[in-house]
Amino acid sequence: MEFLPFTRPSIDEDTIADVAQVLRSGWITSGPKVAALEAALSDYFGGRPVRVVTSATGAMEIALRLIGLQPGDEIITTAMTWVATSNVIINAGGKPVFVDIDPVTRNIDLNLIEAAITPRTRAILPVDLAGLPVDRDRLYALADKYKLRVIEDAAQSQGATWDGKRIGSFGDLCSVSFHPNKNMTTIEGGALVMNTPEEARLFEKWRLQGVTRLPDGTMDVDLPGGKYNLTDVAAAVGLGQLKRLDAFNKRRRELADRYFAKIDRSLGLALPVESAQSNWHMFQVLLPLERININRGEFIARMKDLGVGVGVHYPALHLFSYYRGLGYTEGMYPHTERVGASTISLPLFPAMIESDVDRVCDALRTVLTAALSD
Repeated sequence: MEFLPFTRPSIDEDTIADVAQVLRSGWITSGPKVAALEAALSDYFGGRPVRVVTSATGAMEIALRLIGLQPGDEIITTAMTWVATSNVIINAGGKPVFVDIDPVTRNIDLNLIEAAITPRTRAILPVDLAGLPVDRDRLYALADKYKLRVIEDAAQSQGATWDGKRIGSFGDLCSVSFHPNKNMTTIEGGALVMNTPEEARLFEKWRLQGVTRLPDGTMDVDLPGGKYNLTDVAAAVGLGQLKRLDAFNKRRRELADRYFAKIDRSLGLALPVESAQSNWHMFQVLLPLERININRGEFIARMKDLGVGVGVHYPALHLFSYYRGLGYTEGMYPHTERVGASTISLPLFPAMIESDVDRVCDALRTVLTAALSD
């Protein structure tokens, strides 16, 4: 039986043909396809300015520049995320200030944010883990109360909603990812949704070496920008993907519903929150490590032996060596550490069929039942 990975992008033939057309055109770097993708994304996010870059990491790095981050400024965020979320803060000269997660949603615990705010706090950087939105009402109430900016790490929540509104169509700065495992892809890439044309123009300078081109054909550089511009080849993929994003997300919700219906609850797996607002970027469960006689690595190996791939998203990032060197230690964020040690991501992507979900559930039952009796 064919191996079932935990994710796989869906690229249709029309998109492949569009990429070939770009390659034949002679213009393969940033050009008309990038402009078209930015316009389409702006429409998708309710008319807000959107600019694309080579990664969501780059989008967050520039977002920190846009808010005027100064050395030593603090950004409140979560350690239950991909390490890029906090790396960008450090690389921009700031200090990540972690708070623990809510053990139910596994998102940043909004109840803990006020206690973490200091005079150096500049922004809150929440993460929509696995596509489940952080409570935007409470988030922005906190930001307004303390006059803080918000940089939404919505890398995983394209098409998710809050109170009927798409994530990114309201609020402050919003970063999205187009990595191959996301709900839509540009192969590699990301974007930042902004508030004003002025922010977008400043973003453009940070995106490409700080250059401003002048009407007389000369140029000026008034800030030390980087090199984050997306290619037209990548944008062609993104245009094809964006057209299918709603259909992709609908299919993901159907597959998530089947997981909820088919997973054997007696196995002791902790399931995610059932939410109609999630885009179901990932279906994550927590292993009952206290009940089974194998560790997570052995579990993953046994699932692979049965032809099923699973992922780990994410280890508690404050326990990585670099962050331990900054003074973070085990026990500081207990919910984050527990989830980080036991989480697994089950296969979930639009091309899956119902029998694939059933196959995963059968494999879970086989592996965990045997582990309980070992």
